[in-house]
Amino acid sequence: MPEVIFPGPEGRLEGRYHPQKEKDAPIAIVLHPHPQFGGTMNNKVVYNLHYAFYNMGFTVLRFNFRGVGRSQGEYDQGVGELSDAASALDYLQSMNQNAKHCWVAGFSFGAWIGMQLLMRRPEITGFISVAPPANMYDFTFLAPCPASGLIINGLNDRVAPPKDTRTLVSKLHEQKGITITHTEIEGADHFFKDEEAHMKPMIDHVTTYVKRRLTEGTR
Repeated sequence: MPEVIFPGPEGRLEGRYHPQKEKDAPIAIVLHPHPQFGGTMNNKVVYNLHYAFYNMGFTVLRFNFRGVGRSQGEYDQGVGELSDAASALDYLQSMNQNAKHCWVAGFSFGAWIGMQLLMRRPEITGFISVAPPANMYDFTFLAPCPASGLIINGLNDRVAPPKDTRTLVSKLHEQKGITITHTEIEGADHFFKDEEAHMKPMIDHVTTYVKRRLTEGTR
């Protein structure tokens, strides 16, 4: 897994880059949870999402937001982190100019950043939002949400309660031209701590969803 350092708005950003041999392989970036609560690109959910995409034939990049690990800068309330994500996508695209699809996946705080990136970058064809903290952050910027995606959360999530996620999903369901798929994992907490009972089923749902989308070729 090659370590990469690429330029961000506030200096260097540290990432892990996993290319495919095929020049036109789809690309994906994976965004980590809150930097001030121990979130890094090596978070278990982020790591598992990264490999799920790689195993489906994607060239994948995950990285540390500013001020995390060897990434320069300091935490910036989500504003700077969105710029970091845009720089990461620029970097990934610069090395994969023939990619057929572009996806963004995020966990918790990373899901919030990923959904904002979606609004800025029309080339993103699909998204995965794991445990989006709809109780903590305003998601009303998704008007309209430009691409279809999967929102997945645990029914025992106390950090981002399921009822707030359901409210977010029902608002997105009213929008035309896109399809939001919503899956809830029985018994799972915010971090999908139980590998067999929660993490694996969550990743299996993600894989099934992405594979289906790739064969459909729709937005």
